[in-house]
Amino acid sequence: MRNIKLVLQYDGTKYSGWQRLGDTDKTIQSKLEQVLTRMTGTNTEVIGSGRTDAGVHALCQVANFLTEDARTVEEMKDYLNQYLPEDIAVTEVSEVHARFHARLNAVSKTYLYRIWNLPHPEPFIRKYSLHVPQPFLKVKAMKKAAECLIGEHDFSSFASQSSKKKSNIRIISGIDFEKKDGLVEIRITGDGFLYNMVRIIIGTLLEVGLGKLQPEQLEGILESGDRQKAGPTAPPHGLFLESVRYE
Repeated sequence: MRNIKLVLQYDGTKYSGWQRLGDTDKTIQSKLEQVLTRMTGTNTEVIGSGRTDAGVHALCQVANFLTEDARTVEEMKDYLNQYLPEDIAVTEVSEVHARFHARLNAVSKTYLYRIWNLPHPEPFIRKYSLHVPQPFLKVKAMKKAAECLIGEHDFSSFASQSSKKKSNIRIISGIDFEKKDGLVEIRITGDGFLYNMVRIIIGTLLEVGLGKLQPEQLEGILESGDRQKAGPTAPPHGLFLESVRYE
């Protein structure tokens, strides 16, 4: 049995997220498994590094599957890109050791959130960034607020109440900001994320950037464990899974 690793990119606009769902095939996992099952001739299950929500994109999603198919990895890559929808692309295919598991072996993930912060809309990135037309965001205040989130914490305040994780403790190793020509990019790196966690953190930092919250309030929000005290959940279309790191 061969263990095959995939690296994918996708535009999540039309999809109900990564994870296969019983009532629809409009998920990335479902589309991928359908093509792989056709390619291998057997029912093929794909393991992803993590679940992206409905409408969220990926610049680098990692997955793996087991197969006895004899094709070369280049032939597999060509087949997948021929039959997958145009908004899903396989950029790398490789054969890995039997114990590789795309989710369990992941050490960290980095998510990128893009904000267009000028009064006029930007037609060419409107599907892939949140338009905040208000006066320039207070990025320095957002950076200061983010400092208290670095490290190991209980992130219950920043998790959707529908999250079913046994523990809400996670480690965030970095939150980085970059602003250029009206585009603000926020990168959050951590060992794992709760349901909607990144989008809630972004929504809360935006409240700081708009002057609705003071940077000093973030620590209290974090310690409260109360989702109601954090900001709104930022829309999904500005969010990308940018990278997954393995040892």
